[in-house]
Amino acid sequence: MNTKLDEQYYHKLEELQQLDFGLVELTLYLDTHPNDMQALQQFNQLAQQRKQCAYHFEMHYGPLLQYGHSFSKYPWQWVETPWPWQV
Repeated sequence: MNTKLDEQYYHKLEELQQLDFGLVELTLYLDTHPNDMQALQQFNQLAQQRKQCAYHFEMHYGPLLQYGHSFSKYPWQWVETPWPWQV
């Protein structure tokens, strides 16, 4: 991956950030409303969407997380920048 990333990279990264935001908000809500079945279903749906989105992002652009949470293609991709948290 070169440092000039295509527009799709930023779009997919923003999509992941939106899903993460929704998951954090639902987590906070469910901490105080643990019996809200609709919120729990929405949380699980967003968690599945986030998993799929992260998988597609990583297959195309490289790993999002370190320490065994994400796979790396050959050659080792962690030396390539920018990392997701740098954009």
